Amino acid sequence: MNVLLWHLHGSWTTAFVQGGHEYLVPVLADRGSYGLGRARSWQWPASVREVSPAELRRAEVDVVVLQRPAELELAGRWLGRRVGRDVPAVYVEHNTPECVGQRHEIGDRSDIPLVHVTPFNQLCWDSGRARSVVVEHGIVDPGERYTGELARTAVVVNDAGRRGRTVGADLIPVFAQDAPVDLFGMGSAEFAKQHSSAAIEPHDLVQAQLHSEMARRRVYLHTTRWTSLGLSLLEAMHLGMPVVVLATTAATEAVTAACGALSTDVDQLRGRVRELINEPELARLAGKTARAAAVSRYGLDRFLDEWNDLLEQVADV
Repeated sequence: MNVLLWHLHGSWTTAFVQGGHEYLVPVLADRGSYGLGRARSWQWPASVREVSPAELRRAEVDVVVLQRPAELELAGRWLGRRVGRDVPAVYVEHNTPECVGQRHEIGDRSDIPLVHVTPFNQLCWDSGRARSVVVEHGIVDPGERYTGELARTAVVVNDAGRRGRTVGADLIPVFAQDAPVDLFGMGSAEFAKQHSSAAIEPHDLVQAQLHSEMARRRVYLHTTRWTSLGLSLLEAMHLGMPVVVLATTAATEAVTAACGALSTDVDQLRGRVRELINEPELARLAGKTARAAAVSRYGLDRFLDEWNDLLEQVADV
């Protein structure tokens, strides 16, 4: 099957393209957000091919995987076909709605299934007339790498300064009072400079380095208040890291207290961070539990099987 999709979320796409299909990824000369082409920081198989808009007009496409509203118009224009009618399509919604009950962009269409990445998203979005299904995340297992040799916490957030309270940027300096924080992600240096705290050390690493560096930290801290389910959290759990997590959105189904800590009480979470930092063996055991939970629910085989079934259903319509 030839699947057209845009390179948007690197970690999610890396898992998705492990299936047994041919994947056509649009590329533009400027490699902007609608034409990134193949990933440069993740390992993608040879079955992922870059295609220009001109090449798409001649390409055989069995199904289109949409992830942003503008892609609906772009796909129709570049393919020269009506998406959802002349060529089957699905729309993957990665994000939580801005407010509970927000009507989805394709809620007025019944010809394009709406795929939510968590049951929480499906619950909160108004999917309208669109057929609504859930395919939960799957992770390419990085392996159990946890050493916890550094008595520090790891936080992975891109553009923390810009995204603010949504990703819990205001909480990072609070937790830094309990243990030094290594902040991984784009814009981390600017954020650390704004807060002028020696307890927050910025890191902007390529993906190949990130997992190994995360696993050296004693605890993974997930500060995001409003998100589908952070893939960095699931990756940390796969690494065997103990996780301290805000009990919001879908995190309550992915994480148990035995994985580290899960609460909306920041003081309780801070106390748990201190405990895990000071007791390496306790942290190691919590990380073992976290890895088992993540591998069981968010394994790659289950993810690909569910996506293969859905794509076959849609392409046969």
